[in-house]
Amino acid sequence: MTEAEELKQCFHQCMPFFIALGDEIRLTIVEALTEAASRRCGGDYSMENLSLHGLNVKEITEYTSLSRPAVSHHLKILKDAGLISVRREGTCNYYYLSISQATLSLTGLGRRLQSFLNMKEEP
Repeated sequence: MTEAEELKQCFHQCMPFFIALGDEIRLTIVEALTEAASRRCGGDYSMENLSLHGLNVKEITEYTSLSRPAVSHHLKILKDAGLISVRREGTCNYYYLSISQATLSLTGLGRRLQSFLNMKEEP
């Protein structure tokens, strides 16, 4: 596989991440989850601790002033992109940030892009 083909593949892997963050409403939801984590996690941002301190749809609805179906739609996109995860507690789902895989993919894309650009600069 050529460097350009590998770069294209990396862009395609990151596409859900870019789509998810390309919407102001979803950025607002990420902001709400970030604020909840900073308030509730006491500085411990491990995945285990984050999962214990998520927000439910009702709380996110209140934060965003969107309908429950609209919030659920945006949460699905964020979840599919690997930016958030969900923990079920009884009949309630709690959503929390879980960007580790998305971050790895994005970092990989950055490395590939830099490598491709460096290759183009060489004589």
